[in-house]
Amino acid sequence: MPGKTLKELKRHLRPGRVYRREDLLRWSRSIDRHLKELTTDGTLQKLRIGLYYFPRKFEFGEGAADEYELVRAFLKSDNFVVTSPNAYNQLGLGSTQLYNMRVVYNQKRHGSFCFGNRIITFERRSNFPKRISPEFLLVDLVNELNGLAEERDQLLSRVYEKAKKMDAKKLSQALALYGKYSTRKKFREILDLANWHQPARRS
Repeated sequence: MPGKTLKELKRHLRPGRVYRREDLLRWSRSIDRHLKELTTDGTLQKLRIGLYYFPRKFEFGEGAADEYELVRAFLKSDNFVVTSPNAYNQLGLGSTQLYNMRVVYNQKRHGSFCFGNRIITFERRSNFPKRISPEFLLVDLVNELNGLAEERDQLLSRVYEKAKKMDAKKLSQALALYGKYSTRKKFREILDLANWHQPARRS
């Protein structure tokens, strides 16, 4: 049975990893004292209560915690997707606003949380894709329309024009899976999903 000393604990730590306090209990008999020592000497950085980061060392300083690794450790799950209002700019709707905000759609936590000098907003959703698609982004933009700085009527007009050029089946599925009731209503007031034509396939 290996001794659960500070030395034993440090032997199991890996640069770049984010650890929950409970993850480290198996390697320490005095976890709170050891964590205090490790944060004091700079081996670990305390991100928030019960969450610690072992930074990677580089020539010009320390690397920040990987976003995915941080969120995975915080949620104790890999069932989430990370996005930002800036992602809507990928749709080519003429939006120019930039947002200093990261959003995590998940099924466990809701609210904005501080991790060291980083703030991440968690939104609880019943459904979200593992990968961000243009169809999801268009639906999600309308979901979050009230929180955007763009002029809403103009943006909605461009959304509807964009929607008419998209694959009807994919967009209809995204709307059904991810659209809020008000979002589905907005689309259906303007667009007849059943009568959309599929874009011509390239030969």
